[in-house]
Amino acid sequence: QVQLVESGGGLVQAGGSLRLSCAASGRTFSTYAMGWFRQAPGKEREFVAGINWSGSNTVYADSVKGRFAISRNNAKNTAYLQMNSLKPEDTAVYYCAAKRGVVAWENNPRMDFWGKGTLVTVSS
Repeated sequence: QVQLVESGGGLVQAGGSLRLSCAASGRTFSTYAMGWFRQAPGKEREFVAGINWSGSNTVYADSVKGRFAISRNNAKNTAYLQMNSLKPEDTAVYYCAAKRGVVAWENNPRMDFWGKGTLVTVSS
């Protein structure tokens, strides 16, 4: 069992930056691929970024490429999402999720564990 707790959300003006963190419990964090997803009001949850167990491979949704960066620190059991050049359309609840093994991010993967989310609001 892995418990995930997101933090770092908040209110920011358009063009600003935020860094989200996802702290994981347990001693097996390094065996999980980690992903960030988001859900805007009235919309379905969507994939944002994913990273493999070692951090050597990252994948991004087209909407955030060049603006967001996913990373992880296995020694600290934590994954991160650095968000730059934020836009009002980035406003959403952001969730981190974990899945053991290799993940095909483009195929809407079924993740094993989810956090409860952190709200990001970008004002225009």
